[in-house]
Amino acid sequence: MRWALVKVALAVTAMVVVAFAVPLGLVVKEMARDRAFSNAERQAATIGPVLAITTDRDQLERAVASAETGPGGRVGVHVPASGKGGRPAEIGSRRAAPQDVAKAVKLGRASIAPVPGGSSLLQPTAVASGIAVVEVYVPDAALTNGVTTSWVVLAGVGLALIIGSVAVADRLGTRMVRPAERLAGAAHDLGQGNLGVRVPEYGPRELRSAATAFNSMADQVVQLLANERELAADLSHRLRTPLTVLRLNAASLGDGPAAEQTRAAVEQLEREVDQIIRTAREQKAQSQQALAAAGCDAAEVIRERMGFWSALAEDEGRTVRVAGVDRPVRLPVARPELAAALDAMLGNVFRHTPEGTAFAVDVHQAEEAVIVLVSDAGAGIADPDAALRRGHGGGGDGSTGLGLDIVRRLAESTGGDVRIGRSVLGGTEVRVWLALDGRREGHGVRRGHRLRRNLRTRGKRAVRTGGS
Repeated sequence: MRWALVKVALAVTAMVVVAFAVPLGLVVKEMARDRAFSNAERQAATIGPVLAITTDRDQLERAVASAETGPGGRVGVHVPASGKGGRPAEIGSRRAAPQDVAKAVKLGRASIAPVPGGSSLLQPTAVASGIAVVEVYVPDAALTNGVTTSWVVLAGVGLALIIGSVAVADRLGTRMVRPAERLAGAAHDLGQGNLGVRVPEYGPRELRSAATAFNSMADQVVQLLANERELAADLSHRLRTPLTVLRLNAASLGDGPAAEQTRAAVEQLEREVDQIIRTAREQKAQSQQALAAAGCDAAEVIRERMGFWSALAEDEGRTVRVAGVDRPVRLPVARPELAAALDAMLGNVFRHTPEGTAFAVDVHQAEEAVIVLVSDAGAGIADPDAALRRGHGGGGDGSTGLGLDIVRRLAESTGGDVRIGRSVLGGTEVRVWLALDGRREGHGVRRGHRLRRNLRTRGKRAVRTGGS
């Protein structure tokens, strides 16, 4: 898919560049030619007034010399003979053939004649003795002046457009292919028996929907397997009662080969049932571990817990705002642990702020992490750093006294952290960074600060909106 997008972008951009660059290059060449002949016409026009006044050779030579705007030897004048026995006068540089000059005189208008090394502009002008012709030589270099540079610039721009379109197409293809590769890899791992594998739900909308469906399917598979194993364990337990009866009956059979065989069969059956029960218990534990490893939907957990706390907030007259829980946010933590951490943070709001104090919960998801912000409009914590240090075992029982040790352990289990600061509401802000890949990198920390600034901006907008 990625290579196909690159080829399509390359073909389309190349066609667009050719469609525009080739005609534009021809226009540039034609403009250079027109510019050269326009300059020649201006030079010829400076000789016309002199010819209208006089045909004196000295004056015409001075006029030709003053008309030379570039290298000399480009302007010439063909003056017809005056009177009987007179001879034509040739002044300045003359390159055009006599037949071309005669043709220009006959046409009575400017014409262009090819000459060695370029072209000559022949401009007829009426004089007392007939028609004089002013000749201006235009070399080939003047006809193509600046054309090569313009073509190189056009080629460079076209190449840059092609490279840029290929880079953009490759980037877009990467955004589409990577989620698809993750989905394919997760499906393969699930088929190999890794029940805890889940797919991050980000990327194009269609792939996010596919990832959500896959995660839901995997949850259902794990749940179905757990139910089947629970059923197998229950059935095995139910077999113990009839087995006990069989064992007692076999013990009362007395001696003999048939009785010994019956007792041996009952013992073998008991061992098989015990083995089935042990296997079912082990598989049930594995299913529970897979469910915990698969994580949970943070948005769903937050909506559920906010439904619980909102009732108490309504009783106390508190304004509640929740943002970022409108779509699934998959976290690599167990659902009960996330619920306990959220309850600890929300419980602090109710315990340490007066009734009527507003609070908010914001969730923001990036590729590397999910940030959960719990902020309030209370008085705040005087020394946030000290509150966090108390929970790192620096003294006492290792508790912050705010339940943040629970939150910190949850964040650190993913490679994240917890920070306390001043919220946009004016009170305390508890920021919980939950890493999705289990590691923290420098750019991830910087991105976390940017995400927090974005959330602060969004919170300020929400506060202004609520105030209006």
